[in-house]
Amino acid sequence: MDAVDAIYRREAPQVLATLIRLLGSFELAEEAVQMAFLAAAQQWPAEGLPNNPRAWLVSTGRFKAIDLLRRRKRFVGIDPDMEKMLEQQPEATSAEDETMPDDMLRLIFVCCHPALPPDAQTALCLREICGLTTEVIAAAFLAKPSTIGQRIVRAKARIREERIPYVVPEGGERDERLDVVLRVVYLLFSEGYSASSGADLMRAELCGEAIRLARLVKTYLRHPDIAGLLGLMLIQHSRRAARLDAGGDIIQLADQDRSLWDRQAIHEGLALVDEALGQPPYCTYTLQAAIAAVHARASNAADTDWAAIVRLYDLLALADPGPIVALNRAIAVGMRDGPDAALPLIEALIEGELSGYKFAYFAKADFLRRLGDVEGTKAAYCKASKFELLPSERRFVERQLRGLE
Repeated sequence: MDAVDAIYRREAPQVLATLIRLLGSFELAEEAVQMAFLAAAQQWPAEGLPNNPRAWLVSTGRFKAIDLLRRRKRFVGIDPDMEKMLEQQPEATSAEDETMPDDMLRLIFVCCHPALPPDAQTALCLREICGLTTEVIAAAFLAKPSTIGQRIVRAKARIREERIPYVVPEGGERDERLDVVLRVVYLLFSEGYSASSGADLMRAELCGEAIRLARLVKTYLRHPDIAGLLGLMLIQHSRRAARLDAGGDIIQLADQDRSLWDRQAIHEGLALVDEALGQPPYCTYTLQAAIAAVHARASNAADTDWAAIVRLYDLLALADPGPIVALNRAIAVGMRDGPDAALPLIEALIEGELSGYKFAYFAKADFLRRLGDVEGTKAAYCKASKFELLPSERRFVERQLRGLE
């Protein structure tokens, strides 16, 4: 069962994407995935793992879905497209046909159809394709889970009612969907890089899947935004081995052992950043990647060029204004000019749009600590601890508070 659980976590999104392509229905494909994994849980412990688990799951799910449709047809009417599919005897297809490596990417482009509202496009992709929960997606949107759930239901209904085809569009139509596609990939990576819930700070499999999808997009389209996003993710992901200690506790960027950073990923990421910077105007991903590149090029924390980072955040604030960008810029200003310069900026954000954002209180506490304000630091960390924290984040707060005693 452990093997089935591991394969489910790794393969379920790919299996779902392929079954949606084969069956032409979100709802039916979702049922097929569950039936396929139930069959796997019953058969694999006795028979052993198949050579290609994903192909086995896709084939099993497809046949079980068609059997399910045949049973339903006896009692109720079914969609004409489903009726047509039942008329054709399902024949076994090759593993390559059933597990095309771009099925997830194809489905992302489908879900990013302009007939759907932009927020619904992103939410649908993250829930149905990337497997994130509505609670996680709601946190990314700063919205209620019920609101996100309604968006997803309406989007799926619209795809069904308007018979949106399950194909990657061509030419200009594909280019029009690129912004939302890249946003989905970026949010998937962000959830893997800093999980919003669960026991672990990082979910490396989500980061890896986001990087894989970005590489696929780059094979279809030549656009500097793609290079910027891929470069950003590679540089950020290169630090994964240094972000936690042996006990799973957080190591801040300034204290990380940079010899553990993945130099090959950094080298590739820096080349992509340079490629994107050579094609202005710059998108938000390229500017974020340029900031990550400044950190990656510094041999140690003391050598970080904070002045360059502040300048890049100034540009980012123009390209993609928002409270999170403003907070990160305030932190960079504090690192360049000292805590006294950062604290008023952070306090203004806490009094405004970031009153419920735990990382704003982390930043405030860190700069108060640098000033030697013990009571202020304790108060800021205590405020942060009232939010929902990951276990590693809560241990970090407790460790910081102990250090103040």
